Amino acid sequence: MPWLTLIVDSEASHAEALSEALLELGALSVDLLDADADTPDEQAIFGEPGEPPPGVWQHNRVSAMFEDDQDVRAILQNAAANIGLKKLPEYRIETLADNDWVRLTQSQFEPIPISPRLWIVPTWHTASDPTAINIVLDPGLAFGTGSHPTTRLCLRWLDQNLRGGESVLDYGCGSGILAIAALKLGAACAVGVDVDKQAVIASRDNATANQVNDVKFYLPDDAPKDNYDLVVANILTNPLRLLAPLLATATRQGGQIVLSGILEAQAPSVMEIYQQWFDLNPPIFEDGWSCLSGRKR
Repeated sequence: MPWLTLIVDSEASHAEALSEALLELGALSVDLLDADADTPDEQAIFGEPGEPPPGVWQHNRVSAMFEDDQDVRAILQNAAANIGLKKLPEYRIETLADNDWVRLTQSQFEPIPISPRLWIVPTWHTASDPTAINIVLDPGLAFGTGSHPTTRLCLRWLDQNLRGGESVLDYGCGSGILAIAALKLGAACAVGVDVDKQAVIASRDNATANQVNDVKFYLPDDAPKDNYDLVVANILTNPLRLLAPLLATATRQGGQIVLSGILEAQAPSVMEIYQQWFDLNPPIFEDGWSCLSGRKR
């Protein structure tokens, strides 16, 4: 049977309360997302090392699913009243068709060619080129499946620039894809760091699936304070600005850094910060996103 999806834009002050109220009134599930995602106003909500967590996004998108026989507008009115909202927030209701969701999801993820010798292959597919370097990776709870331009930009940089034997730090590792790729491309060892415990768990599982051993994943407070031949960070612009001293310190003199998760218009401001420590190359762009790289002086 089809389902109904209620989508409500909500301010931070009542987004969580509205989500809970909708669940209490019969929502089958509720997601809370950043309404400013993929814009210059996108906001990280995880605390970086030494910083308190910001908490919730300032502009939230509440997405709630209901059975198709529910009066969703009436439910929203009751939920708004229950949490003291005097005005009904802006909303829309969409119909979600019934499908074989497992098969449909799998059909949306085909093997991804990064370069002639490097592919990302979901577990339910056979590698298109068994002789290539194939990274086995499924969509999951952690960011980084190879489908996003920022991940592809970083993977291509690794493919073109790793010479073998490097030590690598993947800061904001998500699924662990960049650390895993670095090892398969010849790096000697890798460390992945992420503020999300689920990402650390997913990264360890993905490393096991790809049979790479010389990699370890940590939460920031547990990570070793070492220097690396290469530091790669595919996160967001604001965290990259805040983390600049930490990432620069983690890069050995003469080592390299690769940064992504940066919108094209934001590249100059990030470059200005990192030029304090690095001689930077011209940025590379894809679909409005940037990849910066450079060598530490």
